[in-house]
Amino acid sequence: MADGARTRTGPSRGDAPLTALPAELLDHLRPFLDEITEEVVRTIGVEIPEYARPADETYTHVINRGVAQALEGFLARLSGTGSDGEDVRATYRRIGKGEADEGRSLDSFQAALRIGARVTWRRVCELFEVHRLPPDVLISLGETVFLHLDEMAAATASGYTEARLHAAGELQQRRGRLIDLLTADPAVSPEAVADLARTAQWPLPREIAVAVVDLPEGSGSVRPIVPSEFLARFDGQPGVVIVPDPQGPGRERAVAGALRLNAALGPTVSLDSGARSLRWALDALDLARRGVLPGTGLVRCTDHLATLLLFRDEDLVDALARQYLGPLDAVRPPQRERLAETLLCWLSCARNASEVAQRLAVHPQTVRYRLRQLEEVFGDQLRDPTAQFEMQLVLRSLRLRRPPQE
Repeated sequence: MADGARTRTGPSRGDAPLTALPAELLDHLRPFLDEITEEVVRTIGVEIPEYARPADETYTHVINRGVAQALEGFLARLSGTGSDGEDVRATYRRIGKGEADEGRSLDSFQAALRIGARVTWRRVCELFEVHRLPPDVLISLGETVFLHLDEMAAATASGYTEARLHAAGELQQRRGRLIDLLTADPAVSPEAVADLARTAQWPLPREIAVAVVDLPEGSGSVRPIVPSEFLARFDGQPGVVIVPDPQGPGRERAVAGALRLNAALGPTVSLDSGARSLRWALDALDLARRGVLPGTGLVRCTDHLATLLLFRDEDLVDALARQYLGPLDAVRPPQRERLAETLLCWLSCARNASEVAQRLAVHPQTVRYRLRQLEEVFGDQLRDPTAQFEMQLVLRSLRLRRPPQE
């Protein structure tokens, strides 16, 4: 180092390499700041075309200001003035947010940072050749250049990530609200749905189906991973999924692959009938929990319409049972259960005693004996077509209610 050269003391946060730099170095670098800024901006515009926007004065100003602040912060770091570089980091966090808002990845901007460091380093090396500064000073300065570059890159990534997370949160909120609109009862206006779908970045389908999912207990439990075109909300129990155009190619496979937990898929409906699909799916999931419907995997409502109908109003079924099966209360169990089973089978087999015996795996004479008992209990009701139909409905419903182990 030249005789009498002054060195900086008291390194700033993360600035250990700067202790070897002479304070006079700033006097060599500062006059070239504007020139270096212009060269960096020009090189970025040439090598990264998407940053070349001569007609956009605001954008050009932001790029020039970002480069100038980076160089000013670099000189402030060299000067040891006590600045912690927060202004520069704040600027680059804002730039990162802007990149996220414009929907770009950080690849181009990281390339622009490297271009800035490369141009700056080349110009600094030229000054070193002119002023013949010692190699150890050049080494320390190089370390500082790349330390400064790393901090700008980290600040940009921080702003970018924060903006993306914020945007994702807002988007998810809009999509959650869209689920509410699509399943509202009564249905909301098509215009309201279309407006919200547009801001939620969700293309409106022609039809939808609503699925409900039994979520595992615990905040750390794994949630289903659904295709991006599905609307999903898993912040409550059960989770709700809107499937667009369920009859489309490959959709059934996509639904089955995503909903591997206990779930129920409502029927395909128009956009203004999502409440009905949700209601049926909730009914089916409840019946699956009770063991009435298959309790594991995906239950499709369209495969169990008769069962859903029977259980739509269980109080009504109970009233039918009292009206048509009340006479069986006088029979002692387990004979009562055997007679009910025989009656249901007889009604289901078009009143063919031989087929009933085969299905129940009993002797035909046993069936005839039980039928005589049923005649004694019900009398003329057994010959009434309306009574036969309603008895069959009630008996089927009661059999479905029995716990699986029975």
